[in-house]
Amino acid sequence: MKRWVLTAVSFAAVIGVSVYAVTSGAPHGVNLRISLLAHVLAFTAFAVEVAARSLKLTLSAKAVRTDLPFTTAVRTSLGGDFGAAITPARMGAEPARFLILAEAGKSAADAMVILYCELFFEMLSLVIVVTGVAVLFPSTGSALLAMVGIVGGYAAFVLGLGTIAVMLARRTIGMEPPGWAHRVRLHGKRWELVQRWFGRVRTTVDAFRQMRLGWATLSLLASVVHIAVRLTVLPAIVYTMTDVFVPTAPLVDWPRGIIFGAAVVPAPGGGGAVELAFRAALHDAIPPDAFAASLVWWRFYTFYIYIAFGALVAGNTALRAVREAEEMEEELERA
Repeated sequence: MKRWVLTAVSFAAVIGVSVYAVTSGAPHGVNLRISLLAHVLAFTAFAVEVAARSLKLTLSAKAVRTDLPFTTAVRTSLGGDFGAAITPARMGAEPARFLILAEAGKSAADAMVILYCELFFEMLSLVIVVTGVAVLFPSTGSALLAMVGIVGGYAAFVLGLGTIAVMLARRTIGMEPPGWAHRVRLHGKRWELVQRWFGRVRTTVDAFRQMRLGWATLSLLASVVHIAVRLTVLPAIVYTMTDVFVPTAPLVDWPRGIIFGAAVVPAPGGGGAVELAFRAALHDAIPPDAFAASLVWWRFYTFYIYIAFGALVAGNTALRAVREAEEMEEELERA
């Protein structure tokens, strides 16, 4: 119950901060209209991004010697987006994706390795895209440092997760919990959960080591496309609204950093941090008469539209995954 109250409060804060960011950035009146062409370009970018990300999941499954239908990959991607949006620090993303894969018939081990492949290829493609953007659109030091910091943090998380998995896969655990496990209350049902988890980690590591490089390369290319195309949303909106020269670098540098940076914000939906960061980073780059509409519609096509489609295609499953994760936490606390 407390989590849903936090979600409601957070989204109320998002709305309040959005109103502030929009009105303060438009001293001559708020105009939120954009052209039909801007809507078409932004929606196309959304559709291509979802398709490329879903294709990445399908190709990642092939790379680890299993199959994942494209339609299931679409539900997995959008369901994860919905689960991420309604939970603090995007914690509901992976439980939602995992449950969607499980209900589609994937084993726990297959689901884990597919999801880790997604994280791994996301890390590599981020490095590729950020490097390409830095070469094509030289930017200010602050924007570049922000992107390097985001990519570095994400890479550290993914590689650290993989390193821990490899170390755990090498360990052998018995049926009875050792002394150290008793000291940290890992016994009974908790130890059974640890045993199952260790088994899945070993299977995941083995599958990752035996990855087929051809399919993996195609998955990486799809990942590069899905990240790169998301950077086109803001330029598409801004350049169809104004004839004033606007440098491209801040329009492609800051949005990705803001989107990824929002993942570390505890409040669901970013709690208004995204809007404040957008205003601070791009207030001087986007003309005043185009700023309000740019912020509102960029946020819609990079966040709210994913919630809407995620709720439509897998909302019930994502909500059930979040509830099951909460129930498991409570059960472990009582064990």
